Amino acid sequence: MEKIVLKATKRDVTGKQVKALRRAGELPAVIYGRHVEPVAISLNAHSTELVFAKLTSSTLVTLNVDGQEFAALVREKQRNFIKGNLTHIDFLALDLNEIIRTKVRLTFTGVSSAVKDYSAVLVHRMDALEVECLPADLPERVIVDISSLKEIGNTIRINEIPLPANVTVLADADEIVIIATAVKEEAADVVLPGAEAAAPGLSVERGKKEEEAKK
Repeated sequence: MEKIVLKATKRDVTGKQVKALRRAGELPAVIYGRHVEPVAISLNAHSTELVFAKLTSSTLVTLNVDGQEFAALVREKQRNFIKGNLTHIDFLALDLNEIIRTKVRLTFTGVSSAVKDYSAVLVHRMDALEVECLPADLPERVIVDISSLKEIGNTIRINEIPLPANVTVLADADEIVIIATAVKEEAADVVLPGAEAAAPGLSVERGKKEEEAKK
């Protein structure tokens, strides 16, 4: 696995002053962990965005903070609701000699004959696996090859997915990950005479709060 290093510096800027930091092209973040006192840091916003485009939630990163290195996982990312750019990151510092528990994303690949030849629909029962392992053994993603789904009714279970030897899945090995099902025709909606269709409810996604409370 390629070592991913992000350079950072310690910061004293907090509260409302963080806005000026962002305008200067910096990205505020914090490092915390069982054996680490919380450290407020600042990263280059542009270079961090480029790196994060390739990361998954289980990618191990190395934070170089003024020459001191921290092995860490990204625990939370906050983004600007309008622009979509990163506004704050929480990093969880890890001890490379301690087993961790986290979720690893499933990536589905291949072509299913059940879909191609029988117009099946693939129903995903899960999109991540919770695992235990040492940080250095943590996979960035788990690949699931769906080419074994050849007919309607075929399934792929956890015990059929190849995993690194040092990674333990914290779930029933017989649990279904994905299944090929038949397409069912849905009954047409019936509207009674004089009845008016209900207006769809409005869904408003709210942005995240400011990364730090006012002093």
